[in-house]
Amino acid sequence: MKNTLKWAAATAALAMSGTAIAGSSDGKIQIKALATLVAPDGKITSIELDNIGLPAGTQTKADDNFVPTIAAEYFFTPNISFETICCVTQHDVTGTGPLDGAGLVSNANIIPATLTAKYHFGDGSGFKPYVGAGPTYFIFIDEKAGATAQALGATRQKMNDKVGFALQAGFDVPINDKGLGLSVDAKRYFVNTTARWFAGDTEVLRTRHRIDPWVVSAGLAYRF
Repeated sequence: MKNTLKWAAATAALAMSGTAIAGSSDGKIQIKALATLVAPDGKITSIELDNIGLPAGTQTKADDNFVPTIAAEYFFTPNISFETICCVTQHDVTGTGPLDGAGLVSNANIIPATLTAKYHFGDGSGFKPYVGAGPTYFIFIDEKAGATAQALGATRQKMNDKVGFALQAGFDVPINDKGLGLSVDAKRYFVNTTARWFAGDTEVLRTRHRIDPWVVSAGLAYRF
């Protein structure tokens, strides 16, 4: 959140200065500094290998996280743009059912590389709602076996990087005619992944999971 406030302050300062880049409400490029809630699912959709004896009815969930996000957008026309985002979000996966609260995955860092094509409604002035859609590629970094998984014999854990799809809706509201505005955005991702646990070099557990996070953001936008 501290980083988000710094980015927002920098964006506002740039907009008000008017010296480095001339802001405009109909500029081709828009940069956003956002505070973002990432709320994934994490449920098991299938168990493909189980050599550690998961109890019957075991299920999982992933925790939510708040992260700073930067979005960059290019307008090809007043109504059509392409947008990409930059963030890293970290999540733990815990058990539900017979393993309620058990730590299965620890500190899974995800880069949700995403590109959406957006359509903006209206004539470009005032309140500007939009919808969008596009591909995403989830990159998992430095994930580890949780405490319970380690107690069951797993010493290492790996989540597979995966291609998915995102739907998007939101709106921008100008604050002034110098390119500064407010932005609210919601994305729903559709991504599955395979999780693997190892004891040494031997794979002992393999499960499929539905990630499908809601990603909801709000913050400042600057267009130039």
